[in-house]
Amino acid sequence: MRVAMATDAGHPGRANEDFAGAVPCGMVLVDGAGGIAGAHEVCHHGIAWYATRLGGALLGALSPDRRLRDVLAEGIGRVTDAHRDTCDVTHPISPFAAVAMLRFSGGAVEHLVLGDAVAIVGRAGGEPLVAHDPREVVIAQSVEERLKDVPEGGDEYRRLLMELRSRRNSPGGFWVAKDDPAVVDEAVTGECRVDEVRTAALLSNGASRLVDTFGLTGWPGLLRLLETDGPAEVVRRVREAEAREGVATDDATIVCRT
Repeated sequence: MRVAMATDAGHPGRANEDFAGAVPCGMVLVDGAGGIAGAHEVCHHGIAWYATRLGGALLGALSPDRRLRDVLAEGIGRVTDAHRDTCDVTHPISPFAAVAMLRFSGGAVEHLVLGDAVAIVGRAGGEPLVAHDPREVVIAQSVEERLKDVPEGGDEYRRLLMELRSRRNSPGGFWVAKDDPAVVDEAVTGECRVDEVRTAALLSNGASRLVDTFGLTGWPGLLRLLETDGPAEVVRRVREAEAREGVATDDATIVCRT
């Protein structure tokens, strides 16, 4: 099997805040987030640094003898400790990230998803396994509707963003990787035993838009597109749809094994 990746920054002149990587036993994707004015005063490292550090830590620990929750908890702890003395790691606008992982071991494929990233496994002779966590999307919808009528960058705009972030990593809210390793208890995890894995992929929410935002294909169709044309074509079609619909772009990243 081979591994292919594609990524495209959603904001010209700004760093790509996604990370993706693979090792023989699995794949990791980290979709960094934050982006509130003044965040550099809270953490001078930035979101891309956080995503890259966390992704590297996860890849380095992705051995088959540990639970994926434990791998993620250790990774969050290591990255937090790396800037705890210089940055306000607990502040609501310090960097955070969605995480997706797949690990292959014998006839099993294990997955972990925390936040709004997606893990998908194509199974020969059956429907694909799709692992995602809808909580952030559901909670964000009401705030995003109100943001449409508010000038970007103003006090009310910042207040609404802070309202959304106040629901992060709290009961009844949504959960992401940030500074507290205990959030791994909220991750979506599982495994499937398969005789043959056709294709497996991790997608940031900027790339999964082809299915869950624009509805231009379903998950089986996405897997077929990855198999025939590769992840770069999926990202290209996302950008095409965004331009057609007038939707703001986001970092879009895919790592897949075919």
